[in-house]
Amino acid sequence: MTSSYVTATTVAEAVAAMAGGARPVAGGTDLVVGARQGKSPLPETLVGIHQLPGLDAISDLNGGLSLGALVTHQAIVSHPDIRTRYAGLADASAIVGSHATRVNGTIAGNVMNASPAMDTGAPLLCHDAVAVLEGSAGTRRLALSELWTGPGATSATAEELLIALELPAPPEGAGSAYVRLEYRRQMEIAIVGAGALVEISGGKVTSARVAITALAPTIHRVEQAEETLIGTEGDQGAVQAAAEAAAAAARPISDVRGSAEYRRAMAAVITRRAINAALARARGEMVEIPASESTYGSTT
Repeated sequence: MTSSYVTATTVAEAVAAMAGGARPVAGGTDLVVGARQGKSPLPETLVGIHQLPGLDAISDLNGGLSLGALVTHQAIVSHPDIRTRYAGLADASAIVGSHATRVNGTIAGNVMNASPAMDTGAPLLCHDAVAVLEGSAGTRRLALSELWTGPGATSATAEELLIALELPAPPEGAGSAYVRLEYRRQMEIAIVGAGALVEISGGKVTSARVAITALAPTIHRVEQAEETLIGTEGDQGAVQAAAEAAAAAARPISDVRGSAEYRRAMAAVITRRAINAALARARGEMVEIPASESTYGSTT
């Protein structure tokens, strides 16, 4: 049970409280749900960061974007630049939890929760997002592949606060997408998910990034799948080969939501859909957000 709660008004105050053992909280969607389900008790000491100025901003960063820690999923889905140039991230934020979750839940909370089933992780990896951490020793930047170390675990120290995510400008002629295997439309946790970003120039795939979700202890990119796509026209043979490479790289577990065998089989299906959606967007075709909707996924 929480015995102490303070509200920080500056990042320095939040970091100091965390150095004293407090855990930061903003939207609290993961924290509260976990406590209610008996997965983990509420921390003894909490520091509210919801009033920290400027951390709810989405701003330009040398042609790319900076997402403040307090940016909500709803803000991401509604942002025109994200919907256009970072569509895979919009796909993911559009299906996080329920409408209430998206309005209150923050991108930093999602990232620092470090769930291998988080929806935003794969598109963030595909867009080369960098975590900006602030601690008593100063500021440091980490690629998300270096931040996530295991289910629910990160390489951040106990006194480091994620203050922003930095996304570089995507390449010209690029399209991205995220697709999740869904049993229902609200309050779903990914059983299998995949993100893709492809760049097309002269009718050929010149670069590709593919990441898989809920298929290993951490969300990660699949280099073999990416290499399979590069140099091709993005034909279905190449897409299927990349999807099979992603399935081969999967290390799924069996749990109440699906067996390891089922997850591995669905990995190829979902990765194929994500790559096809990314290719379509790169070619200038319209793919609705979220790309997981059956109106698109069922045809690919």
